[in-house]
Parts: sequence; structure tokens; C-alpha cells
Amino acid sequence: MRFACDTGGTFTDLVVEHDDGSWTMHKAPTVPEDPSSGVLDALGLAATQAGMELGAFLAAGESFIHGTTHALNAVLTGNTARTALLTTQGHRDVLYLREGGRVDPFNHTVGYPRPYIERALTLEVAERIDADGVVLIPLDGATVGPIIEQLRASRVEAVAICLLWSIVNPAHEQLLGKLIREGLPGVPVTLSHELIPIAREYRRASATAINASLVPLMGKYLGGLTARLRAVGFCGRVLMLTSQGGMQDVDDVAIFPIRLINSGPSMAPGGGSALVRSHTLAHDLIVADTGGTTYDVSLVRNGVVPFTRESWIGAPYRGHMSGLPSVDVKSVGAGGGSIAWVDAGGVLHVGPRSAGAVPGPACYARGGTAATVTDAALVLGYIDPEFFLGGRMKLDVTAAQESVQRTVAAPLRFTTEEAAAAILAIATENMVQVIEEITVNRGVDPSKSALVGGGGAAGLNSIFIAQRLGCPELIIPPAGSVLSAAGALLSDLSSEVRATWFVTLRHFDIAQANLVLAVLEDRANTFIEGAGRFAVATSIDFRIEARYRNQVWEIDLPLEAARFADAQAVTQLVQAFHEEHRRLFAVCDLESDIEIIGWIATARCRLHRSQGQIEMRSPEVRGGGTSRRAYFKGYGRVDAAVLPLNGISDGELRLGPAIVESAFTTIVIDPQSKFRVARDGTVIAYPGRRFAA
Repeated sequence: MRFACDTGGTFTDLVVEHDDGSWTMHKAPTVPEDPSSGVLDALGLAATQAGMELGAFLAAGESFIHGTTHALNAVLTGNTARTALLTTQGHRDVLYLREGGRVDPFNHTVGYPRPYIERALTLEVAERIDADGVVLIPLDGATVGPIIEQLRASRVEAVAICLLWSIVNPAHEQLLGKLIREGLPGVPVTLSHELIPIAREYRRASATAINASLVPLMGKYLGGLTARLRAVGFCGRVLMLTSQGGMQDVDDVAIFPIRLINSGPSMAPGGGSALVRSHTLAHDLIVADTGGTTYDVSLVRNGVVPFTRESWIGAPYRGHMSGLPSVDVKSVGAGGGSIAWVDAGGVLHVGPRSAGAVPGPACYARGGTAATVTDAALVLGYIDPEFFLGGRMKLDVTAAQESVQRTVAAPLRFTTEEAAAAILAIATENMVQVIEEITVNRGVDPSKSALVGGGGAAGLNSIFIAQRLGCPELIIPPAGSVLSAAGALLSDLSSEVRATWFVTLRHFDIAQANLVLAVLEDRANTFIEGAGRFAVATSIDFRIEARYRNQVWEIDLPLEAARFADAQAVTQLVQAFHEEHRRLFAVCDLESDIEIIGWIATARCRLHRSQGQIEMRSPEVRGGGTSRRAYFKGYGRVDAAVLPLNGISDGELRLGPAIVESAFTTIVIDPQSKFRVARDGTVIAYPGRRFAA
């Protein structure tokens, strides 16, 4: 068996792949103060459903794959280690100066963003290496002693080292790191050339600083989780999901925990694409993951998961740059637990604050009093209060009605139903806006794209989102309610290695280029022969970071082969770059030379044996044939057929209004739309026109 677990802000999702290839899904409330407890609770539910003791159940497990937002939350809340940054003399302000750029450049009332590490803990080191790797000012070990004493006096808990051009010649970083480790035993040290060997100084320094600050916290969390799994019987391999859409061994990411910043959400795009491809002919998929706290969306074009190097922690230009490439996922504070509130001007808002797992929405009856999206859906009749989480959790309808009436209906002079519908409409619009950022704003027509609904709360309003965007199809796979965890089971063990070598394609040195690629291939094969030695299949992908001469930013371009055979291969690379530039920006410059800055190899090791359709083992639910009074704008309260998801997989086209229920999600189909359920349990809905009244 294999286990895949994603810890969200409200629920912890678990997918178990059994030895016969079938999957089961499980959800347990997240425990914010102790996320590991939520993981063990979910595993306990899975063991109970399998009719086994937890110890025996875990002992049969081959691997445990985990995604968590623990690292991201630590950075956002400032709950990280006291960290110092050592940099080349004269470059103390690298975290202040950044790269420029402001969201609102003419608003001078906005303060300058604070650096990730305060200036008092940013120390200069007398040394210098130039861009060719030549030592201009040698590093004198004797000058490091006072620096160590200053670090000790400042009681630092971690040290980040980022020296100029260490990516070309790492000798000074290596020596400085060795001296710091000897002088401050037990204090973790992060070297920039090992973490992120790129030429952009701010990004490299920012990534190094963030990583160093996370090492003590994440080391404790990952070590504690592993120890608790071992204590209850798990003897298999513990793997962590990374922001790059793959996974790595827990011991490897404990050294570089910045790779975990977006570890959970990064799995949804690939997982959603893989699970619905056989159900649609659309080339573009809008993959959405609706959790309790956030709404995460990504655009998968022609099956290619999007990546970005513009990864901000916090608001763009106001937050901190992670520096590492990651799966391109946009988020907005809108989910099942998002709180509805009316401002002083009488305007209704939904989010970004969330009720989270504790106290949760008012209907959870755990102390929450604010009206949330989940409360609104309950008031509208979309959710069965007796069947939430398959009946394991009863919802309080009266508490939901009172919260909506008190916080929204009364201030706006709406009826309770009108207020609930307004809450859902505002949440829907918030979600539409973030989707338009990755579609309309990039020249992609959402009316020619399929919307993939993921997350436990996706079914509540995805049909309305699809209507608003004009999407011809809404597809919710059977594992949609645990989309990130399902994507984890389909992900590969992966590792990315980089090299920096500047060359132009008009003066291209084929022999030197092949030497660089050979070194990268050797490093990738070392990973495959080590961590990936038990893989079912392996591969190595090569790509470059290239730009037109004197451009500021590069674009990624895959290489067709692991070596350049001749001049014709270089000519083909030139043509491919022009075509890719035109595809991205609608223009290309055929007369300009092309510069290559970075060389990258990604080793991928497939550990799963899943082929074709995924068989989902679903817990038995109540039979169909019932109905529920549900409220829809323009129709009021109407009878909506209530259908069990695992009882209608016959492919028959049905008309709304309907509510399709499973133990983990509720899918609402409005009166204007149609839907069918495929044999594998995938719901395909065809949104009707948007009601304009």
C-alpha cells in the first residue's frame, strides 16, 4: 500500500492506494497546533474502514507521501528561526534593494517592504570572486573569528551564506560554511550555491535566507512526524511533496525545506489533468482546488503543468521572493471556511479571513459565530446536515441561519436566503477573478476551456463559476475532493540540478555545451541510482534558460536531446526559441542573438504502478430517489433531486436541479444545467446560460 496525505488549513486529506490498485479517500479535521495529529487521525479512519488495527495497517505500507503548508505558514506568520545572512563586503543591502517593481508605483503612502533578515543580522565578509570565477580578494579565515563571535552574541539559530559569484567558484562559500559550522556547532548553515545556483543575486540571497530560517522548525516537524509514524508501526519510506510538483525523501528536504513552500497545492494541476483527460477534448484545463481557506487555480495547456520563477511568499513586491521555480498556482482567500462580513459602507465581502479548522464555520458548533461559505450553502439547502463527511459530523442548521442573519442579512436588510445566496455569489466572483488572471489576462479564452473542480468545497459553486466564465464543461473526478493528495500518488520522485554557463547561439561552443550537459546528466544519474533505485521507470529532461541579447528575463526552453549532435541541432534550437517567444509574447526577433544563461537537468523516477483509470473504493451511501428544497437565484426554493454519486455512474444525461452527494463532497447542479456521471464516478456537467435576472 501507499499513503498520500495533504494537510490543509481545515481538513487533512488522505488517499490510500491498496495492493490491488484501488484507491480509498479519507478526511479528518486538521489540528493547527499539532498537524501530525490530524495526519494520524486520517490514517486511523483509513485503518478502521479497512477493518485493521492502525499498527498492522501502517506496517503494510510501502511509502507515505506528505504535503504540508507548515513551511509557508511559518514564513507568513514570522514563526521561523532567528537567522543571520553573510554576504560579500559591500553587498549588505541585497535584501533591501531587491529587484525593483511596485504594484502601485504612484502611491507614496505605502511603506518600503521590510527585508526578510534585519540589517543588524546581515554581516559582510571581506572576499571577492569575479564572474569568471577568479579570486580577486582571498577569504582570510582569521577574519571569520570575529564574525562567529558576533553571531554567537546575537544568539542566531541559523546562518545563510550568499557570496557573489559562488555559483561559478564556490570555494569561499565552502570555506566560510566550514568555519561557521566549526565555530557554531549545532547551528544549521545554508550555502547559496548548493541550494539555488542562479545568477540573480536577490533571488539567490532571498531563497538562502528563507531556507536557513526554516531548517530548525521544519527539521523538528519532519523528524517528529517521521518518529510518530514509526512509533505506530510504519516502516516504509517517508516522502515529501515539493513546490516543483514532485517528491523527495524526507531527509533531503529537511536540509532544503524551502522546497516545501507550496508542497500541497503544487500537486493539484498535474493530478487534475491526469484524472480527467479521458473525459474531455479541451486542450486547456482550468484546474481549481477549493479548500476551507483558499481557492487555488492553475491553467494546464495541452497537458503541460505550468511553472513560474516569480514565486512570492505574501503579496508580490511586498512579500519575499522564494527564488525557486515552482508549479504556477494562483490563490485567493476564498474557500468553504471564508468569512462573510459587511463593511462600514454596507458592502458585502467574503474572505480572505477564514474560520479554519478551529473554531470553524458556525454550523460546526465548535465555537465559531461568523457566517462562512459553508454556512451559506447549508442555509440554501445544498448540504445535508446529517451527511457531512458521510455522516461522521453533524452540522447545526440553526447556528448557520443565525450567523447569516446576524452578520449579513440584518445589516443589508436581506432575507436570510438572499443573504446566503449573496455570500455564495461574492465567493464565486472572487474565484472567477483569479481564474481570469491566468486565462483572459494571458490571452486564453476560458469559454474554450474545461473547468476541473477539486477540493471538498468545489461542488458547492463550481457550476456557477463555469457559467460565469462560459466554460462548456465542468469536470469533477471521483478523487476531486482530495485532489492534491490524489495528485501526490501520481507524482514522480524528482530532483533538479543546475549549471551556470553563459554562451550565445551565434558563437556556440558545441563541445563545451555537451560537457556541461554531461556533467548535469552524471549528477542526475547519481540521484536515479540512489534515491530512485527502486523506481518503475526513470527519465532525464534537459532544458535551458535563454533570452534575446540584452533582455532582462529568460524563458525556459526544453532540449530535444541530451547532446548537440552538430550545427543543425543548434539551428533547430534557435528556431525553437523564436517560436516559443512568439507563443508566449506574440512577437519574436529573428535578427537578435540568443543568450543562454542556465542549464538544467531534471531526473524523474516513477514509483507508482497506476495505469489507466483509477478504481475508487467508495463507502456505501444512502440510496437515491430523494429530493431536497434548495434555493437558486431566479427560482427561489425548488425541489432538487438528491443522488448518490456511487449509484448513478451509468453515463445517462440528467437535468438539474440536482445535488450529487458522496461522503466527501456535495456537487450542486442548478436548474439550467445538465450532467452525467461516467462509469468511473467522474461528474461531467454542462453549464446552462447564466441567469440574468
